[in-house]
Amino acid sequence: MTPDGQLELGGAAAATTFVCAAYDYDLEVAEPLFTLLPSVLHVPADPVTGREIAVLVDLLAGEAGARKPGARSAAARLIDLLLIASIRHWTRLQPPDSDPSWLKGLRDPTLAKALALLHERPGEGWTLESLAKQVHLSRATLARRFTQSVGEPPLAYLARWRMHLASQRLKYTTDAIQMIAPDVGYSSVYAFNRAFSLYRGQPPGRYRRTAQAA
Repeated sequence: MTPDGQLELGGAAAATTFVCAAYDYDLEVAEPLFTLLPSVLHVPADPVTGREIAVLVDLLAGEAGARKPGARSAAARLIDLLLIASIRHWTRLQPPDSDPSWLKGLRDPTLAKALALLHERPGEGWTLESLAKQVHLSRATLARRFTQSVGEPPLAYLARWRMHLASQRLKYTTDAIQMIAPDVGYSSVYAFNRAFSLYRGQPPGRYRRTAQAA
């Protein structure tokens, strides 16, 4: 074992390099994504279908354990790109009749735009009509296609996304509830408290104290 953490096994056989990495993540933050992925995801790095992966692995192998300036930062960014490329590969392999999810919704350009709008502007007073107008669909068509692909209607998805954002603000910031509520689309603290309690099973103040104590 070298000082850089590399395990070297001597011998005359062909050399093989293993590059290992791990993520330290908050389960609540990762839940919308990681619960959709399989426990093991194999992505071939062949020169044709896996060229993007192969390039990233080569770059990562060159940065991992290197003593060059910025190597650690470069490796961290490459690991992020490798995760993105892997998820893209897995998404492309899903059959048309796969289970509904927001990842499946991203395969439809129109639904991807609708999802992006909800993610980027969660505090806006969205209605089915206003969202449908933005993506140039009728309300009925948007509701049907969104539900078929994502697994729930647009406004139900928006409500969950808002509560997810609120949970992160409560957990990782000291922002007052009066600031968080309008940012996630609630005109009053009372309405926000009620919605959050239904989603998390406890009011936002208690959730914050419990989460930050942990």
